[in-house]
Amino acid sequence: MIDIIPNWHPILVHYTMALLSISTALFIIAALFPKLQYNEQLIVVARWNLWIGAAITAITLAAGFQAYNSVAHDTASHAAMTNHRNWAIPTAIAFFILAFWQAKRHPQKRVSSIFIFFMICASLALVTTAYKGGELVYRYGLGVMSLPVKEDHGHKASSKHSHDAAKHSDQEKSESTESHGHKTMNNHNDGHDHGN
Repeated sequence: MIDIIPNWHPILVHYTMALLSISTALFIIAALFPKLQYNEQLIVVARWNLWIGAAITAITLAAGFQAYNSVAHDTASHAAMTNHRNWAIPTAIAFFILAFWQAKRHPQKRVSSIFIFFMICASLALVTTAYKGGELVYRYGLGVMSLPVKEDHGHKASSKHSHDAAKHSDQEKSESTESHGHKTMNNHNDGHDHGN
């Protein structure tokens, strides 16, 4: 088995985002242009993206729970993880319901405006969830084994590329870890309640 750090969640989540976003976009196009020559095909493709996306989301969610209960973290990142989880669960449930809705109505060649509205709402929640997940990595460093150290490796004098941000991030992370007093943890015994 390929060793993925911290687990498969960061990989699977890209399929969830892509499939469900494409599904929403295709449903919207089909609704806005009902006389389009390939309108029926658009709806068929949108439905398949929704169904496959919902199926992969179930696996993504399971991998997310595994990461939530195993990745090393401090108090600030624990709060951010919990917030991400609390957005992910209802968002996933919404897409499961929408997928089931279309499975029951798939013989129909049109989709209702109410369904489109809920797809847009679910997609906005998905984007928010993804943003919060990105924050866990890029702001809190969860699942990151090491951070780059600022060094000179041949940038031209005219280059606007700066390493100061990385240094500042390292300092913030170091201060956060020191003030919290956590040691590296890889299991449930981290002093946080993971059941909330």
